[in-house]
Amino acid sequence: MSLNIISINDKKVAVKPGTTILEAAKKLNIHIPTLCHLDLPCSKMVNKTASCRICVVEVEGRRNLAPACATPALDGMVVQTKSKRVIKVRRINLDLMLSDHPFNCLTCAKSLDCDLQRLAVEFGIERIEYAGAQSEYPLDLSTNAIRRDLDKCIMCRRCETMCNDVQTVGVLTGYGRGFNAVVGPAEMKPLADSICTYCGQCVNVCPTGALTEISYIRDVWNALNDPTKTVVVQTAPAVRVGIGEEFGLPVGQAATGKMVAGLRALGFDAVFDTDFAADLTIMEEATELLGRLKSGKNLPILTSCCPGWINFLEFQFPDLINIPSTCKSPQQMFGAVAKTYYADKIGVAPENLVVVSIMPCLAKKNEASREEFRRDEVRDVDYVLSTRELARMFREAGINPAERDNEDFDHPLGESSGAGVIFGVSGGVLEAALRTAYETVTGKELLDVNFRSVRGLEGVKETSINIDGTQLNVAITSGLGNARKVLEKIQSGEASYHAIEIMACPGGCINGGGQPYTHGDARILEKRMQGLYAEDEKKVIRKSHENAHIKRLYDEFLGHPGSHKAHELLHTHYYKQVEK
Repeated sequence: MSLNIISINDKKVAVKPGTTILEAAKKLNIHIPTLCHLDLPCSKMVNKTASCRICVVEVEGRRNLAPACATPALDGMVVQTKSKRVIKVRRINLDLMLSDHPFNCLTCAKSLDCDLQRLAVEFGIERIEYAGAQSEYPLDLSTNAIRRDLDKCIMCRRCETMCNDVQTVGVLTGYGRGFNAVVGPAEMKPLADSICTYCGQCVNVCPTGALTEISYIRDVWNALNDPTKTVVVQTAPAVRVGIGEEFGLPVGQAATGKMVAGLRALGFDAVFDTDFAADLTIMEEATELLGRLKSGKNLPILTSCCPGWINFLEFQFPDLINIPSTCKSPQQMFGAVAKTYYADKIGVAPENLVVVSIMPCLAKKNEASREEFRRDEVRDVDYVLSTRELARMFREAGINPAERDNEDFDHPLGESSGAGVIFGVSGGVLEAALRTAYETVTGKELLDVNFRSVRGLEGVKETSINIDGTQLNVAITSGLGNARKVLEKIQSGEASYHAIEIMACPGGCINGGGQPYTHGDARILEKRMQGLYAEDEKKVIRKSHENAHIKRLYDEFLGHPGSHKAHELLHTHYYKQVEK
């Protein structure tokens, strides 16, 4: 393949045809500021709207400035990225954006993590050059997961690219022209009336505070300060490889013990591990998988741990509603066990036991509020906080978990296996299930528990697993756009899988909508993934069915996997949902 030679700021670089000026500049370590451009980890998709015009450059022989993010680097092209004209136009474009943006940075959840704020500092903006009217839209608090403040929308359309092109949910689109242009659901209806899955990927890519999570920090503080309540907390696996980033620990380093110490210092009465419930999920899901394989019905079985993808299924693939596992997610299994088994053990009425979840996922906020996850009007999980919200609580309390000594989870709901840990990464749920299914089917010890063929950040992975002569065809998908491809194969009869793992977020929970922002850096996801597999490797127990506290739970309370009691507490059903 012939390469194009391009000169940028008098430096030459050879690039493949189709490379943009922005990409070519990165090869030369030349910084070109951007706002609308979007590089996505785990995806080749980029935002090509070129709407912000912050990245304009001067191309020799062209009258107009060119957006570097959308202009191909052609052979012989001569580019200047820092001429007087370029700097002037970039500043004007940024000034115009800022003139229509609220200046409530002190109370904005995105403050210090806002790309617009960062650019204003980079350009030395000290005053608003263009005074005048500002756009005003009603605040959308219609959901219990995502907060929309369109006054802060800069029409970069990153969220639209993510929602439509990557996740293929199709909720967001551009409306209006000029000063009145914004991005929102059809007919500008509230988000709760749309087919939004609450995956939170739009929040992850929003450069300002136009999209953030609904916060329950104050509710949790109120519960912690209520002497009539016993407040316990559970932490999802992906949180432990995300929270440290907020406090200067190396990216991907598991901060499990330090996080536990910090949570205990916040005042929680007990600190538990969602990984315990992940092990419980495997006991139920592996039993269900083997039952379906034996009967040959409702195959392939689809994992059901991810509420974002379950929402996607209920809205867009209701004809397949019979094939997901009936198992609740680990979050909801934990809540159900905590409000029954654990509450009885400590002598607290379920209504006086407050269960708080720390999750990498915004869809978990919506999941906890679903009506089927209540018993006698008592929610299984009361409040869900994101990893980012936990970091804010630590800072508010003056707690730096990075400076604390490691502490262990409380028991009995804090013991977990390595299988539970890897739930946080794409392929982990299926790998955990295979570890247990193998020994259940064969009666033999599985010496090598590492099913490496299901690992990795690719959007779709397919492989066959041999279990004592039985060939299992499995698929692993992450990102709802990839899930759509696999689900359409099932609909058409092309698929011949036995089991499929689906995660709504590209890469899995390590890239959840509530995790610390990656700003498009795929290396961060790689390190988080490695951190979880390292945690798995260090565990003494790496198979869910060997968790002694899980065995005790069945002996004392549930009976056996798939029992009537287990189905009553740990399983659920799905509904066809329609847009309002």
